[in-house]
Amino acid sequence: MPEAVIRPASEEDLPAIVAMLADDPLGAARESPDDLTPYRAAYRQLAADPNQHVMVAVRDGRVVGTLQLTFIPGLSRKGALRSVIEGVRVHADERGSGLGTRFIEWAVERSRAEGCRLVQLTSDATRKDAHRFYERLGFTASHVGFKLAL
Repeated sequence: MPEAVIRPASEEDLPAIVAMLADDPLGAARESPDDLTPYRAAYRQLAADPNQHVMVAVRDGRVVGTLQLTFIPGLSRKGALRSVIEGVRVHADERGSGLGTRFIEWAVERSRAEGCRLVQLTSDATRKDAHRFYERLGFTASHVGFKLAL
């Protein structure tokens, strides 16, 4: 199997990205792959922000993974730059191939190269397999997260 290429996403990648976001019980309830209008607007906003990086993994010309990497300057931790990994998805056909590990390792290395002193991510409390995956990669469940839907 040829190596997947990790590259910045383009607007043309949105159908594949949104399909992956919708391809699980949580995503199926909140995503709308049949109407890309809101995703196009969001993509354009992300593409215009130098601290936002929507990435895809492509194998054999097919988008098989995605994630968003955000760089956040802050005052805490002595003015540390941190990164947030969000929206990680690997196509169902690719799970277990090592692509997810390679993708997260890429994001961590990119964060290190940018000078980040912390990489963080959240994962829905119901995603137990994802939690084990992140722990295998060295992440620790060190905080409790809260959300308020608006």
